[in-house]
Amino acid sequence: MSFCYRDLISLFNQSFAATYNTRLELGDDEPIYLPADAEVDHHRIVFAHGFFASALHEVAHWLLAGEARRTQVDYGYWYCPDGRDGEQQRQFEDVEIKPQAIEWALSLCCGFHFNVSCDNLNGSVEPDRHAFKARVREQALRYLEQGFPPRAQMLMATLRRHYRRPALTAADFS
Repeated sequence: MSFCYRDLISLFNQSFAATYNTRLELGDDEPIYLPADAEVDHHRIVFAHGFFASALHEVAHWLLAGEARRTQVDYGYWYCPDGRDGEQQRQFEDVEIKPQAIEWALSLCCGFHFNVSCDNLNGSVEPDRHAFKARVREQALRYLEQGFPPRAQMLMATLRRHYRRPALTAADFS
């Protein structure tokens, strides 16, 4: 199956543009979330270079962010770029567990292969991808049992219908 970012843009915008005044948009460079301002009257989730995985990742952050966070550039989160030391990497991974669990679920709803992102190619320590993936999996299974955030549930259902995918089970997160 081929995955076109334009489909994801369309599905997201049909689901959330009117109700949340938020649009998913293709970007040329680094991904970013930009709240509405004096120049643009809608919130923008900008993903990188037409990458389907980037769009899913950025959408996952939005699906998790609360109302106050959605009024701030990049949700007001701390971000230390590639090249993090061990402590900075641990902090990064702690913040990324929930959005990457949602991203994994979104990927499954599309039938798209998911890879965790440690996002630290030039760091002073090699991230433990297997340990991080296990933590993301644990969170995904908690969401599966206790319920994903409401907007995530809404988009997951939309994606499953579009890509003709079954409901998720614990076995999917392996």
